[in-house]
Amino acid sequence: MAVSMYIGTRNKDLTATASEAILKGICPDGGLYIPNEIPKMDCSKEALLDMDYQELAYQVLKLYLDFTEEELRSCIASAYDEKFDTKEIVPLVKKGDVWYLELFHGKTLAFKDMALSILPYLMKTAAKKQGLDKKIVILTATSGDTGKAALEGFADVEGIEIMVFFPEHGVSPVQKLQMTTQEGKNVFVAGIEGNFDDAQSAVKTIFTDKAFAAELEEKGYCFSSANSINIGRLVPQIVYYYWAYIQAVKQGGIAWGDALDFTVPTGNFGDILAGWYAAQMGLPVGKLVCASNDNKVLYDFFRTGVYDRNRAFHVTVSPSMDILISSNLERLLCHMAGQAATQTQMQALKEQGTYTIDITEKRIVGEFATEAETFTAIQEVYRKTGYVMDTHTAVAYAAYQKYQKETNTQTPMVIVSTASPYKFTKDVMTALDSSCAEQDAFQLMKALERVSGVKIPNVVAGLAKKTILHKDVCKKENIQAFVRAHLQ
Repeated sequence: MAVSMYIGTRNKDLTATASEAILKGICPDGGLYIPNEIPKMDCSKEALLDMDYQELAYQVLKLYLDFTEEELRSCIASAYDEKFDTKEIVPLVKKGDVWYLELFHGKTLAFKDMALSILPYLMKTAAKKQGLDKKIVILTATSGDTGKAALEGFADVEGIEIMVFFPEHGVSPVQKLQMTTQEGKNVFVAGIEGNFDDAQSAVKTIFTDKAFAAELEEKGYCFSSANSINIGRLVPQIVYYYWAYIQAVKQGGIAWGDALDFTVPTGNFGDILAGWYAAQMGLPVGKLVCASNDNKVLYDFFRTGVYDRNRAFHVTVSPSMDILISSNLERLLCHMAGQAATQTQMQALKEQGTYTIDITEKRIVGEFATEAETFTAIQEVYRKTGYVMDTHTAVAYAAYQKYQKETNTQTPMVIVSTASPYKFTKDVMTALDSSCAEQDAFQLMKALERVSGVKIPNVVAGLAKKTILHKDVCKKENIQAFVRAHLQ
């Protein structure tokens, strides 16, 4: 049975249809929308094994969205097309003793393309279904990859303005140029003097500022989000867990019904939460290894039940994971303990920066990798297999190795590969050859092409020569003023 209603994580009486939840992005009280009941997959294994990615997406998303078949199939066809550089959309590649689920074959070379390629179409369809006559303003904080994927997806989409805020000194050179060179009459990009948590907290504050919302509503605007706090961003990610399992069966690595583990490099907790939803839908997921970098707030949480953001913030070579407030964890907390407990925990997080719970969800386990271990993982996998990973995938691989050593598990493993190494060329090449540390990231792309055997993607080949169009940098407390000024 499909989801009939979405409810708030802090107040179950805050309800919305899927279309309403997609347009709102976040609950009025700052909570997030979750399905009132997680649906079960209603297709047979024989049918699933015969599907291409587009058909699989339809079978999953129809269970979560209040769209007609025609509406949903149109959104899917518009999203998963030739903008991906491989017909299968998401390759599952076996290297050594693990599979890599390559989620980076879209236009921005990161896993965010998997959901942000379809979100603009979902949002426009939802707006039409709801009879919305206002211009939608997408406000998005990014730790690096969401920003470009959202900008690419929403650029010049009629009826939508998009504003992206990123940590000025907390993204890779490629990530930064991808955003600051973005073309489009409706796009605005600004660096933030601070980290991702600062940007995300400021954006969330705007969403819950009723006076500001009323002010802009009078001018014909309404807010929404392209972050994974938006349920329309999250549910498309469930699809590729089903896809990975199906491909593993078709490749002969597992039999249908066998458990399959996933290690997921994790920041805002949306990607791994999508895997958890897939498991609740009936997919035979074994363990979900939540891989953290030196900002190991999630590792500590899943090990101890204590979530504590009161710690040093580390800028690492895996910047999309440099997060201390993982917003989507709130959804898991609510599924585990209900709205009243979640409201208490989120209030404690806001006021004291910490909370403690008794973890009842045992499917997710925490691991982490230091920066040195991340570099070692890149070196080791390349030496053994010739495969070149990006820094985030390397965190996952190093975490997987620790998990395997601790448990001696024999369950097959999928490493969720969230970005192309070309997005983090300098750090990847430095891991392979320390002499690259002082070289320019863009000049090193030729060297990466030689060692990886993978051609430099067209989307980054000429990036260094593109004109920088967005030069604004602002303090986190000035984000609201920035939004107001650019919507005049």
